[in-house]
Amino acid sequence: MNPEAHLPHGTDLPPGRMITSDGGHGALQPLWLSDSPASADMWSQLRAEHATCGLWPLLLVPLDSHDSDFRPWGCGELSPERMSSPGDHTPEELLARWWHDYTATDEDDDILSAEERLAVTAPFGQTWPGTAPHRAFSADPDAMAEQYARVFLEQNPHARLGLAAAPGGADALTAVGWDGPANYDNDTATFSAVLRSWEDRFGVRVVGVGFSTLHLSVAAPPSTLEDALAMAAEHFAFCPDNIWQGAHRDLAAYAEHLLDVNCWEFWWD
Repeated sequence: MNPEAHLPHGTDLPPGRMITSDGGHGALQPLWLSDSPASADMWSQLRAEHATCGLWPLLLVPLDSHDSDFRPWGCGELSPERMSSPGDHTPEELLARWWHDYTATDEDDDILSAEERLAVTAPFGQTWPGTAPHRAFSADPDAMAEQYARVFLEQNPHARLGLAAAPGGADALTAVGWDGPANYDNDTATFSAVLRSWEDRFGVRVVGVGFSTLHLSVAAPPSTLEDALAMAAEHFAFCPDNIWQGAHRDLAAYAEHLLDVNCWEFWWD
């Protein structure tokens, strides 16, 4: 991929380089990475040009802000060759399967007891409640993404610009071979499939990505506790560590945190 060749005339990228994945094949270059911190204006310009050039911009942060290798991006700790296609997976089936796996009671669990595990997902317990309904967008998804990108860069001034050849942000994670949730599912295409659904239902846009973190803008956040609880269930199935190891230790508390919030952030241990 030569990003310069795909961008419209007059779009000048900052200095950067193609990253070769270290996944074993050695010839794949799934990501272009800037040499220096990204600017919000450049991210917004590239996002607006995505429909023309097919390159999705990502704001990338490393495992450690002082890491000279800028892991995983700068050193190619990426595995695109291992991933399937997001289109091979059904989001509803994935979420239901993950929910079943993470609510299963196991007395040998080293994180939570069986009783604690069921309490976390009350009032649903082990019963998957189904996906949350589509919501009307309260803002333009792309405008919200640009607004959040500016906030994200204020909080992460060391973030660099990445470019991935992909039809959208959800697919970009698979295209670059991001391994963030590998401790739960080492095929990132499954997460991309759910994100595709969130793009359609809630106006989600993938903005920032870290070693094992994901940062999304949201154009249709829940505005009632009922809607927020349904969304919280999806979040738990997607990323149980948000609740198991987060500040909100059950679905009800986590749901309150989601009310009218235009960004979602995930972290996998």
